[in-house]
Amino acid sequence: MTVEQIASRLAEYCRNEKFTEAQAELYADDAVSIEPYSTPDFEKETKGLAALKEKDQKFNAMVESRFGTTVSTPLIAGNSFCFMLTMDVKMKGRDRGKISELCVYTVKDGKIIAEQFFM
Repeated sequence: MTVEQIASRLAEYCRNEKFTEAQAELYADDAVSIEPYSTPDFEKETKGLAALKEKDQKFNAMVESRFGTTVSTPLIAGNSFCFMLTMDVKMKGRDRGKISELCVYTVKDGKIIAEQFFM
């Protein structure tokens, strides 16, 4: 797949809150995920598809309810792309709120090799 195809496919997966399926199809085995900073729940950097899947499961377990996710049109530059993702969620033990982040991805050999989030 081209960078454009991967960007479009990932955006569609995210709009439908199918993050697990997106990882299975679009991510390289050695992909890296980078958060803005470390938290008690998540390290700043997660390496490898297996660890990314665990991170996804952990986040999903923290979500009490989902009320929708929006994703902007991807912006593509060379082997990278980004989009704005906003999730309307109620996290366990917290009030309902929106999480907005700029998501930046790097592609190599038809797979996502890196993702980085900015909030």
